This record gives sequence, C-alpha cells and structure tokens, in this order.
Amino acid sequence: MAFGRLERRRADAPISDINMTPLIDVMLVLLVIFMITAPLMTSSLKLELPEAEGAQPTEQAPEAIRLSLQANGALYWGEERLEAEAFARRLAEAGRRPGERPEVMLRADQSVAYGRVAELIGQLQQAGLNRIAFVTERAGAR
Repeated sequence: MAFGRLERRRADAPISDINMTPLIDVMLVLLVIFMITAPLMTSSLKLELPEAEGAQPTEQAPEAIRLSLQANGALYWGEERLEAEAFARRLAEAGRRPGERPEVMLRADQSVAYGRVAELIGQLQQAGLNRIAFVTERAGAR
C-alpha cells in the first residue's frame, strides 16, 4: 500500500485593491454640479422692500455696522453724519480689520434713488464688506 500525498492548491489571495472607477465617476459628477451652481449662488442679491409684511426684528450682531442713507443723500454711520471722504476712510478701516468682517445693516429712505443705493453697495463690497442686511419696517407699522 502506497501512501500518496494529496496535493492541496493554495487558495487565491483576496483582492485588496479598491475599485476606483465608481469613485471617480461620482467625483466628476459632483465637480460638474458645483461648477454650474457656484456662479449662480454668487450673483444673486436678495433685496427687501422698505416696507415688508411680517418683517421681524432680528438679533443684531454686536459688531454690526449701522448705515443710514437719508432722502437728501446724507450718510450716517450709526448716529454720526459723515461726508464722503470720512466715510471712505472709515470704510477702508472696517475692511482691513483682521478676522471675520462685520455685517452691515443698511437703512435707506424709500425716496433714495436705486442708483445711489447700488453705488453704496459697490463701495461696501470693494472694502471687503460683503454681508449686507437691508433693514425694513413692518407693513402697517407707520
């Protein structure tokens, strides 16, 4: 009687590679979606009318800059009236502050021309102040 040796094949090693194709497909789809939606998000400017139904006073940030624009064109920083040069200096100062930029609370009289408000928003954005809130009154509050 002969004792033979039974040969056993070694089991195949498990595949340890990650299939990258689905991951790359998902990343490309997300890239395309963000490329399309990013420009749409930056170009939208939400405006509120001077009088709005249901306007609620919001909690104001402690470092908020309160700007007021009167019908005659007078510009106020808080309670202080500023001329154009002083306003530009103070705006540049606020834009250079380190850390998070303060929010601007803009109050404009109804009779102020839209072009003047747009010009003021442009000045704010050039100084780096991009968080602008339009302050309104509740409808029927007058």
